[in-house]
Amino acid sequence: MTTADVIIIGAGVNGASTAFHLAQAGVKRIVVLERKFVGAGASGKSGALVRTSYGNKPETELALESLTYFKHWKDLVGGKCGYRPVGLLLFTRPQDREDLETNVALHQQLGVNTRIITPAEAQALDPSLYVDDVTHVVYEPESGFADPNATTYSFMQAASAQGVEFRTDTPAVRIIIEGERVKGVATAHETIEAPVVIVIAGAWANQLFAPLGLDLGLIPRRARVSVFRWPYQRSPQHLTYLDRINRMWARPIDGNCTLVGVDREQLPTGDPDDYAEGLEQDYIALCREYLSKRFPGMQASPMRGGWACMLMDSPDGHPMIGALPAYQGLYCMAGDSGTSFKTAPAIGKCLSELITRGSSSIDLTPFRPSRFAENALWQDDFRYGIERARISR
Repeated sequence: MTTADVIIIGAGVNGASTAFHLAQAGVKRIVVLERKFVGAGASGKSGALVRTSYGNKPETELALESLTYFKHWKDLVGGKCGYRPVGLLLFTRPQDREDLETNVALHQQLGVNTRIITPAEAQALDPSLYVDDVTHVVYEPESGFADPNATTYSFMQAASAQGVEFRTDTPAVRIIIEGERVKGVATAHETIEAPVVIVIAGAWANQLFAPLGLDLGLIPRRARVSVFRWPYQRSPQHLTYLDRINRMWARPIDGNCTLVGVDREQLPTGDPDDYAEGLEQDYIALCREYLSKRFPGMQASPMRGGWACMLMDSPDGHPMIGALPAYQGLYCMAGDSGTSFKTAPAIGKCLSELITRGSSSIDLTPFRPSRFAENALWQDDFRYGIERARISR
C-alpha cells in the first residue's frame, strides 16, 4: 500500500504549481497523478496570455500576484517560462467608458500598471490597428504572453527537485471515501492512501466528482484557436490584444504569426475523451473575419495551423478553488472556463496556504466551490455588454 500526505490529480499548470508550492511549504510526500503526460490537457494548448485586466477584484489580485512570478521566474521558480511583456491593449465599446474608468481605477489602486490611452496612441503602438470603432483603449505595458508548456514544465521540474513524485500515464480511477473524509485515490494498478486529495483535472473533473454525488454544475466545452501568417504589410509591432467588441483575443507566435481565438457564441460541449483536436473550416473563416476587423491587412493572411482543447466551464464562468465541504480533506481547482493560465502561480500558492495553514494570502472565499450549492454565483463587476468574456485564455 502506497501512502502520501497529498495527492494531486492532474499535471497541468495549476496542478504543477500547487505541487511546487506545497513542497515549498514543507509537505514531504506529494504524488501527482496524470492520465497522460504533463500538460496533456488545456494547459499545453493554452493561448498563455499574461494580463491583469479582469472585471473583478478577486481575479485581478490573483493575476497581479502571478505577474510577479512571470517577471521574476528564474528566482522564484527556476527554469524558463517564456514570458514576453509585449504589452496588452484592451478594446471596449464607447458606451462602456464609465465602467472602464472605474475598473481601471480599481486596478491602479491594487498596483496594476495600467492606463487608458487614446485610439491614436494605440495606433502608434501598432500601426496595423483599426481604431475607428473605439474612443478609448486600455494599455497594460507589462502584460503579454508566456510559453504554456515551458511554464508547466518549470513548475514540474522545480517540484520534482523537492521530492514531488509525478506519475504520468496513471489516470485516477476513483477517489476513495471513508465516512465523511477522503481516504485516498485508486488507480488501475494500486490504491494510494492520503488524507488530502486535490482535484485539478480540468475537463475530466466530473468523472471523479459524480461517483461521490458531487455536482458543481461543471460543463466540459471544446475551445479552439487558429494561427495566421502575417501579410507583408503588417507592422512587426505586435502586442497582445483583448477585443471585447469583436470577442476576440490575439497575440504573436513564432516570430511572424498571430495566434487568435474567437468565440461569438457559447462554446460547444464535448466529451474530453473523444473530441477533434483539429479545426473546422467555418471556424478558420470566423477567425480570419474577426481578426481582419481589428487588423484590416490580415484579411490576406494565410492560415498556418490551429488546434482545439477541452475546457471545463463553471456556472458563473469563474474558477472553483478551495475545499469541498462534503468530504474532509477534499479540495479542487475546477471550472476555470479557460482563464487560469495567467493566475496559475497564485492559485497554486493560495491552495497550498489554505491546505497547510487554513487560510491564504489572497482571499479565496469568492472562489469557494460551495457557491453553486448556495445559489451564490457571482458575475464580473464590469462586463462591458457581455455576460462573460470567455475569449481570454
